[in-house]
Formats: sequence, structure tokens, C-alpha cells
Amino acid sequence: MVDIVQAKNFAKKKHLGQLRKNGKTTTFSHLQDVVKNLKKMEVTNEDIICAGWLHDTIEDTETDYDMIKDRFGKRVADIVVSLTKDNRLPKKQREAKYAKDLKTSSIKAKLVKIADILANVNDAPNAGKNTRWEKQQFVKKSKYWSYVSNVKPGNLAKLSWAKNEWKKLERKYS
Repeated sequence: MVDIVQAKNFAKKKHLGQLRKNGKTTTFSHLQDVVKNLKKMEVTNEDIICAGWLHDTIEDTETDYDMIKDRFGKRVADIVVSLTKDNRLPKKQREAKYAKDLKTSSIKAKLVKIADILANVNDAPNAGKNTRWEKQQFVKKSKYWSYVSNVKPGNLAKLSWAKNEWKKLERKYS
């Protein structure tokens, strides 16, 4: 449990003052939503929950893989890096590499991504934009959902809540 508290505090410090792309939601509240979603999926594995707190740190802060590995271990760092877009690449290449990384990522990484996608789509209305924009966000995240939602989590999680939540979002945006 200590690692989870440390991961939460590390993420809070690293993302201090950061807002999401919508300009309204704090990055930290997004991370809270991701971890809440993991808990709704009955995830108790500490590596997965730590990665939920840390999944945006490499992409959105000056944190690198080695910093995560040194502080939280290789297993957590491997999950986080597999959920990180390589911002050094041009956008088209970055998206292609990210899609490949998601498709081949571990079960643990896919569970974090499922929680992340649901948090992102559920947060879209908070941007204060129009329903068309929200639907675009849903369509964009649907692609990622297709890469990770067929995961067989074994005893790591129960996906019934997440799949029901996705069905509600599909109805809302169809």
C-alpha cells in the first residue's frame, strides 16, 4: 500500500498545476478518476494501481522511464511506458506506434488503458464544448478501446462494470 500512496503523491507533485487538453480538468483529478475506475473493476494489484496514478507522467512531465523504475520498480515502469505516446515522433508515426504498443501491451497495461479511456470519455462533457466535439472524442477513444477491451484479465479484474459503462457511452454517442 505504501507504493500506491507514494505513486499518488509522486503524480500529484509531477502534475501540479497541469490541466488536461480541455483546459478545465486538472490532470490529477483525471488520475483520480482512472484509479476509481480500476477500483470499480475490482483491481487490487498494486503495480496496476500505481501505474494508474503514473500513466501520464512520462508523456506529460519531465519524468522518464528510469525515474519510474528506480522509484516504483521495473514492473510498474514497464506498464507506464507501454501507455506512453512517443512525443518525439511526428503525429502520424506517434499514433501508429502507440496503436501497436497498445495492441501488444500486457494485461496490466490494458486494464489501466480501459480505466483511462472511460475517464477520458466521461470527462469530455466537462470541457464545455458541444456534443459534436464530445462525440469526436468518443470516436477517437473507440479506436483505443478496440485494442484493449478484449483482454482476459483472469483474477486481476472484473470487466463487467467497464463493459457496461462503455455500452452506456456507446448509446449516448451513437
